[in-house]
Amino acid sequence: MLTVLHVNLAKGFRGGERQTELLIRALAKHFKIKQLLACREDSPLRTRLADVEDLSFVTANNQLSGHYAAPHADIVHAHEAKAVHWAYIHKLLRNTPYILTRRVDTVVKDKWLNKKTYSNASALVGISTLIANQIRDKKWGEVNQIPSTLAHLETDHKEGEAFRNAFPGKTIIGHVGALVDKHKGQKVLIEAASLLEKSHPDLHIVFFGDGADKEELESLSKDIKNITWMGFRPKIGDYLPYFDLFAFPSRNEGLGSTLLDVMDAGVPIIASNVGGIPDIVINNETGILIEANDSSALKDAIIKLSSDKALQTRLVEGAKKQIENYTPQKMAERYFSIYEKITA
Repeated sequence: MLTVLHVNLAKGFRGGERQTELLIRALAKHFKIKQLLACREDSPLRTRLADVEDLSFVTANNQLSGHYAAPHADIVHAHEAKAVHWAYIHKLLRNTPYILTRRVDTVVKDKWLNKKTYSNASALVGISTLIANQIRDKKWGEVNQIPSTLAHLETDHKEGEAFRNAFPGKTIIGHVGALVDKHKGQKVLIEAASLLEKSHPDLHIVFFGDGADKEELESLSKDIKNITWMGFRPKIGDYLPYFDLFAFPSRNEGLGSTLLDVMDAGVPIIASNVGGIPDIVINNETGILIEANDSSALKDAIIKLSSDKALQTRLVEGAKKQIENYTPQKMAERYFSIYEKITA
């Protein structure tokens, strides 16, 4: 039986950790496989994955710990930057081949350690066309493109209806993301809301999430009446189907897997034309693309899409077809094929 040792040393739980969880669950469901996860002792992944069969945990609080405590594995899969260093060290110590998945759309720096860790991997994976091509440009090894996946989020309709009823007569434009403006561009959406406040008071922007810029963003919008801050909600699937539109004005984005869950919920999307987003959002087919950092363009797109029901329907139908290629099973099949090829 194949044994895969996943590594994710992140402290919190964001997109990369959710994708790690989804892959582990899909592999356990669809393949006869034994899995290990090296992670911090306080990692949220431990509780989230506690029910997965044939999964054991290895404590690794940093890149140097856990190597000799880890049982034998046929292959190591590094899911984030520190995990890549861990996997490289593990190969030096125990000669276990590894693959890495890169999820961010910033160019890999030409540092000695990056070259060593990437060129010693048996396979390199980028989650979007942009990221995969950035890695290929380095010529550090074979590069595969395997996108992130939707999560098939469950919905508590009672909770969702209560949320919807809190905004009677309003068209709800939802946003979900970490409150980090340099990444997610919430200030662009706040500016668009300000532009819409008097001309279209029925268009209401609702932010879900938490993060380093929370206080600044809330202060910036305190006098804008068509904005509501909902905070972080662990079961975001309760709310997505009750949005009328979804706005995603990211300034940079590896892929934007949240968009897949929004598509799965049947909500039309407006998103920035940056990073890996165009892999998912095809303009006027599966959503509307706008230039990044342009609050006026975002405002115009919101007005246009909110008033065009036929366009909304067409985009939602296009998105439903698009996400057939972004399921957990598809992702697991692609990674399993790489595992088998390397360990054959």
